[in-house]
Amino acid sequence: MTDRESTTPFTSTLIERLSTATSIVFLTGAGVSAESGVATFRAADGLWAKFRPEELANVDAFLANPQMVWEWYQARRTVILEAEPNAGHRAMADFQDLIPQVTIVTQNIDGLHQEGGSSDVVELHGNLRKNFCLNCRARYDDVDLLSEQNVQRCTECDGMIRPDVVWFGELLPQDAIDRAEFEVKRANVVFSVGTSSVVWPAAGLPLIAREAGAYVVEINPEETPLTRHAHESIRGMSGQILPLLVESVRRSRGETIDEDAGLDTSAA
Repeated sequence: MTDRESTTPFTSTLIERLSTATSIVFLTGAGVSAESGVATFRAADGLWAKFRPEELANVDAFLANPQMVWEWYQARRTVILEAEPNAGHRAMADFQDLIPQVTIVTQNIDGLHQEGGSSDVVELHGNLRKNFCLNCRARYDDVDLLSEQNVQRCTECDGMIRPDVVWFGELLPQDAIDRAEFEVKRANVVFSVGTSSVVWPAAGLPLIAREAGAYVVEINPEETPLTRHAHESIRGMSGQILPLLVESVRRSRGETIDEDAGLDTSAA
């Protein structure tokens, strides 16, 4: 591994890899959302402090007390709808101007990657902004539904409408897993950003990527089980590291930053 450059927390090797890359993948976890003020799944406060997530995030709990489960998710929705994409989200989207294929594979359910400008997002655990009927699977993704305080009923079959997230005891969507594996196998560089790297099958994706020949980079304030397997492990927050990385790649490609206008211009 090459030495880290004096003014950046990453190596020149990473910049070189990104400068010639045609496909990169960002694998993101709760740490990225936390930078936008979205509490982790297990954070508890107020009314919900006495419940464990496992007691509410499952189909049996919803069938037994649908209103309580709905209200818990509405409280979480209130937080994500008030949150804004952070500098890390925006930097991942900025890579779309630099590299032909940029894919986000996320364990987060807040939709902030899309809000931040990323166009290709694979959601392993679903999206709390979306819903479907428990009985007939009809879609209910209308934003207006996110403000309803009572459990809603399907207009097609009168079934209860539930959040489109993966509950305990449910399998991850196979199409999302297949797409994630496909992307990490063809990527030149794969980032693991803000994830504890302990939840499977997501935790196995960087290992699949490395075996397929990708350059694997971890960005996390803490050491994780992935650290010893990554080509590069960068300690820090995505909102601090990724904007620097975008700027470094732009400069390596002969672009300059117009500081006054905040726009990129090609160097003459």
